[in-house]
Amino acid sequence: MNFKEKILAFMREETYKPLTFKELLLALGVEENMKKALLVALNELEDEGKIIFTRTERYGLPEKMNLVIGTLEGHPKGYAFLLPDDKSMKDIFISPADMNGAMHGDRVIVRPMKVLEDVKSPQGKVIRIIERANPYVIGTFQRSRHFGFVVPDDKRISYDIYVPKEEFNNARENTKVSVKIIEWPDQRKNPEGTIVEVLGDIEDTKTHIDAVLLAKKVRQVFPEDVIREAKKVSQEGIAESEIKRRKDLRKLNIITIDGSDAKDLDDAVYAEKLNENEYLLSVHIADVTHYVKEDGKLDKEALRRGTSIYLTDRVIPMLPKELSNGVCSLNPGEDKLTLSVEMIINKDGKVIDYKIFESIINNRFRMTYDDVTDILENNDEELSDKYKDIVPMLKIMEELSLVLRRKRELRGAIDFEFPERKVISDESGKAIDVRRYERRISNRMIEEFMLVCNETVAEHYFWLNIPFVYRIHEDPDEEKIYEFSKFIHNFGYTLKGNVVHPKELQQLLNKIKDT
Repeated sequence: MNFKEKILAFMREETYKPLTFKELLLALGVEENMKKALLVALNELEDEGKIIFTRTERYGLPEKMNLVIGTLEGHPKGYAFLLPDDKSMKDIFISPADMNGAMHGDRVIVRPMKVLEDVKSPQGKVIRIIERANPYVIGTFQRSRHFGFVVPDDKRISYDIYVPKEEFNNARENTKVSVKIIEWPDQRKNPEGTIVEVLGDIEDTKTHIDAVLLAKKVRQVFPEDVIREAKKVSQEGIAESEIKRRKDLRKLNIITIDGSDAKDLDDAVYAEKLNENEYLLSVHIADVTHYVKEDGKLDKEALRRGTSIYLTDRVIPMLPKELSNGVCSLNPGEDKLTLSVEMIINKDGKVIDYKIFESIINNRFRMTYDDVTDILENNDEELSDKYKDIVPMLKIMEELSLVLRRKRELRGAIDFEFPERKVISDESGKAIDVRRYERRISNRMIEEFMLVCNETVAEHYFWLNIPFVYRIHEDPDEEKIYEFSKFIHNFGYTLKGNVVHPKELQQLLNKIKDT
């Protein structure tokens, strides 16, 4: 048990009363040479809001002193709610007069007071700010001759930020800016700040996107050391020894099927009909782990980012473009390292055998959903001639996908068929149209292949008894099923019991389709 855990365990004892530093030294039996370590631990616990240092210079637990720690959820009208760290507690209403200079998002300590008759939550007062959430605020700059204000984009920040003339830093009226707060608010005055960045004119769509990214602290630029590592691994090429230890699939007509605007191609597929009763399907995923080593600079940066972000005018990748659009993208005509799942599937859609292995492939064609659909549904002559080497395989893929879909339907899989929309933007990133995004045969084909691949891999790791992240849906809440059953009864439909099998929901959806 480290010092901090020891302190907390001691303070949680029923008989504990707030003690001074000297009293804690004696009570914990801390030797002279460890006094500094104890003080450091106490300071850290105080900074984390786990203990309180009172005006009488004593240390104690907030919960034993009628205090609550949590995060403020602000409101445009100036009041806020404390969202307690202890999720079993009710939110606490904080009036504007009791904010004590705190702002939306701040981590604070609150003293609960009486419950107001017209407010459903307890009321409280901020007595200490543990951590500020918004040292920088994004907003629109409005200036006068001698001073200006930044009106925050986030309306939960109820204060406009006062900016003296000497802190304008060349910002113009009605520009989107980032302002650094240099003086925090109190009951008599607004926060004061200095403009540190001008993002652009508020009429420019790109400016608004930049503002959102900055407000969400999205890292747009990769650090130099990460770029260097990305360039190094991307220029190494594929060693002959690496090719020899992998299964070489470069002679197969492996293809990618993606949207026309996709930049990073991370999965590819191949299929053939072995006989009247069996198909071979293989799915190939870019082997990113060959290039991104655990605890390396690329790995740590990817962990910080968490995901790639797709916006109307740009993509902010999780990995530098040297990897995401380069060596880890299955671009046509290039040798690529992959992880492959090869499945033998019978005419009933059951996987009767499979292999999982490291491989090397060469993408024969970069296909789009629209082109594949036009070949399969519309028999487009020009496209069929252009891709004549793979048209027979595409037809086998269509046939196999229908087999897989039929199997899922028989076991009760639910297809909600929610209509999707695609926002069409002009060159500046401004939305100019919203069109329905059709799920056509090519989309459904890839969906079926990825589902059966994921199920195969999941089952493989299940039987190996290895910890694994499964993509599953929890059973629906019984009370919600009951309420849903009452609702559809008004329209002449019924569900039997509170425990509903997916197949029953599937049959219900088929009944009400197009009604």
